[in-house]
Order: sequence, then C-alpha cells, then structure tokens
Amino acid sequence: MNLLQKYFGHLKTINKHRHQVIIHCFKAGIFFQGLGHDLSKYSPEEFIRSVKHYQGYRSPNEGEREDYGFSYAWMHHKGRNKHHFEYWTDYDVKTKLISPVKMPTRYVVEMFCDRVAASKIYMKDTYTDKSPLEYYERAKGRRVIHPETAELLEKLLVMLAEKGEKETFAYIRKMNKKD
Repeated sequence: MNLLQKYFGHLKTINKHRHQVIIHCFKAGIFFQGLGHDLSKYSPEEFIRSVKHYQGYRSPNEGEREDYGFSYAWMHHKGRNKHHFEYWTDYDVKTKLISPVKMPTRYVVEMFCDRVAASKIYMKDTYTDKSPLEYYERAKGRRVIHPETAELLEKLLVMLAEKGEKETFAYIRKMNKKD
C-alpha cells in the first residue's frame, strides 16, 4: 500500500468511526459530547504516525507498537480523551502506585459508544451486538480499570449483547437523567 492509499484509507476509517460514535452518542443522549469525540486523531502527533502504520484491518497503533514497543500516537490520544479508561489513572499516595480512578458516567457512556462503533467499523459485515462484549472479554484480566467503571461498562456491553441497541440506548438515556 502506498502512502497516498494509507493517507486516504486512514482518513476514511477515522471519519467513519467518528461519525458512528456521534450517532451513538446522540442515541445515548450525549450528542454534544459526541461532537468532540476523537478530535485529537486529526492532530499531527496522531494522524501522521497513524498514516505511516495504517493497514486497514486493525488499529495503526498496533503496527506502531510492533515497530517501537509502544505507540506514540496512543500515548498522545489517551492523554487527551477522557472516554478512555487509561486516561483515568493517577498516583495513589497510599499505595505509591499508579491506580485507576473511577470514571464519570458520561465518559463511560462515550467509551461504550466508542467500543460499539469501533467493532462495527473494523468488523464490518461480521459485526453482531455481541462483538463489543467479546472484544472486551478477551483482555478482561489485563486492564487497569476502576472496578466500578468496569462494572458499568460490562453491564452496558452485556445489555447490548442480550437486548440490542434500542433497549440499551433507552436504558442509557434514563440513566443519564438520574445523574
């Protein structure tokens, strides 16, 4: 794949993903939050590196990790986007370790929307409402995520798998009204 194909392939992927997240955020009742979703992906720090590592079937961050042992683009991205649980870590003065912090509900909801959209974009025709849960479960024991954050995200992913989008987004809208 030449550089021009990578450029337009990556741009098309992030645009499709971002637009799908905006649609999900609208359904979840956090439309304006969705409008700001993943804007850092268009910054030179993320976009240029992602174009270089674009393959079309997985996140460019994976290719960058293979090249460098970590992803510069991901480090930039997770530090600027509150819908990633990795953003919500801090030094714990009691344990002297980096520990997870409970995410505000609205960011957990955006994370849910992001995971569903990513599954749809990368899996295309093979996507089912169980796909985001299956993806989540593959790395379940290896995440540094606050237990209450994990519990809410899992609840939403299980609900999606068992009851579908319509009922899950209706539940999220009701949940938002209580907060």
